[in-house]
Amino acid sequence: MTGVDRLRVLIANEHVERLGLLADVVEGLGHDVVARSDSVKEVAATTARERPDVAIVGLGDSSAHALELVSEIVREAYCPVIALLAAYDADWVSEAAKRGVFAYIIEAHPDELQSAMDITLRRFADVRSLQGAIERRNEEAGREAAAAGARQRQALELHDGVVQGLVTAQLAHDLGRDEESREALVATLERAKAIVSSSLSELGAQGRSTRQLIQDAAAGPADG
Repeated sequence: MTGVDRLRVLIANEHVERLGLLADVVEGLGHDVVARSDSVKEVAATTARERPDVAIVGLGDSSAHALELVSEIVREAYCPVIALLAAYDADWVSEAAKRGVFAYIIEAHPDELQSAMDITLRRFADVRSLQGAIERRNEEAGREAAAAGARQRQALELHDGVVQGLVTAQLAHDLGRDEESREALVATLERAKAIVSSSLSELGAQGRSTRQLIQDAAAGPADG
């Protein structure tokens, strides 16, 4: 088998004799049949145990049985599934696609089966890449939301803990209550230190050092 990766393939069909025929085709292409299943109850455990590169499900007499095979395989192992049909069935193909089938072919001609596996694996890789990009964007959005929430909390803490404390100290000073004013200033200073310390800790967790923050502050806002 030149120029084609050797794949670990799971095959499933409600007819045991069809599994043997399909295995001959798959192995004739140079791939390994790592598991065979004709049971909806067993295929999930088999799939989870073997973790195949690709799964091939044949549509037998019962369309519902084949659909359940597809559902169990997709649920237990995130691998692409190819359906084999004796004749085109639009309703079945539509439902199978909803359950995770990536491709289908009519019967198991070796050339068509190899082509289907090649195309399916490329499509599967594209989907995985897209899902990875979406997950990374969601993580970034989550971090941005968390940062925005932290800034809002800090603003509230500054207002409640510092601004109000300074107002209290100023009012006490204006009323000639110097001791009360001094105590308010000391308490406010402690709260301000705690807020700054918490903010630096959060920024440090994001990989920003105190030195970098000082340099950024000294540089001022960027032009533009």
